[in-house]
Amino acid sequence: FSSACAGCGETPYLRLVTQLFGDRLMVANATGCSSIFGGNLPTPPWSKNKEGRGPAWSNSLFEDNAEFGFGYRVTADKHLELAKSDLMGLKEEVGEELANQIVSAPQILESEICAQRERVALLKTKLEQMDDSRALNLLSLIDHLVRRSIWIVGGDGWAYDIGAGGLDHVLGSGADINILVLDTEVYSNTGGQQSKSTPLGAIAKFASSGKTVSKKDLALQAISYGNVYVARVALGANSQQTLDACREAEAYPGTSIIIAFSPCIAHGYDLEDSLEQERLAVQSGYWPLCRYNPQLRDGDRNPFILDSTRPTVDFKTYADNERRFSNIARSDPEESKRLTTLAQKMINQKWGIYEEMATRDTAETESALT
Repeated sequence: FSSACAGCGETPYLRLVTQLFGDRLMVANATGCSSIFGGNLPTPPWSKNKEGRGPAWSNSLFEDNAEFGFGYRVTADKHLELAKSDLMGLKEEVGEELANQIVSAPQILESEICAQRERVALLKTKLEQMDDSRALNLLSLIDHLVRRSIWIVGGDGWAYDIGAGGLDHVLGSGADINILVLDTEVYSNTGGQQSKSTPLGAIAKFASSGKTVSKKDLALQAISYGNVYVARVALGANSQQTLDACREAEAYPGTSIIIAFSPCIAHGYDLEDSLEQERLAVQSGYWPLCRYNPQLRDGDRNPFILDSTRPTVDFKTYADNERRFSNIARSDPEESKRLTTLAQKMINQKWGIYEEMATRDTAETESALT
């Protein structure tokens, strides 16, 4: 179990990712709540399956986590290159058919991963019976023949603010890396300071009268690259869409980013109600659910999918349940009304952009992005 706050909105996403890809998962975790509850104890919550396989996890600095995770990819690619080279050098000894199957095996579906594991296990048995230094070298690299699932994980303070430059570097790299942003909309681990993800009208440290500028749209920034898989998800609002996004992101042969709505105690309500709040966030249009999958272009389909429907409640219905919004009404009713009206206006504007992107044909969408 983790040492996260009761009802933490971040932990369900990490649990989902580990359940899907945990036996080949490599996690670069930014400093923040997820690194504290994920690695502060002698016995961490990252576990292993009955075969003894589990995530490889490490934490570097708050400001360089994207670069740290990018190093995972570079290293894994080099190890794979060496393993394939060593294997082909031994193909006559281990069997040319087996060697060719391992090197060329597709590894997207879970069934394909399992089939590759069986081939690698057979290869390992053969190598262990050989008295050859080349076999020993290959044994030290053999596990890299099963595709690694590399994830860079962190909160909005890292992704939107302090680590934004490194994150943008990874987004522009085209490398096969997955990014999971656990968006609590505030610097949760250090006391609740505002971040660029903090919404307009919300109270936070350094925004004690309510933030007066709108939230940065990290999804649209990532979509602008055109070759990055992007998803905005909220597990409590639509668990199937979250599951689909995780699977698609991991299978995508390039860079992917999932921005996950993560309720936090800093929002100022009983997190027993977090699932309902997530639903209201989506129903109000404050948190549109969407996926941008560049691979859909191959079928002449619009790569942008809007997974939530038009708003059915106003922003105030969602915001009044959270003290980060409602406390302003007690101290300054007029300012609260002004910020709420402005926030609703921004939500309407942003929803219009998302809806227009979703209803364009492929040519129009690509033209808009370029």
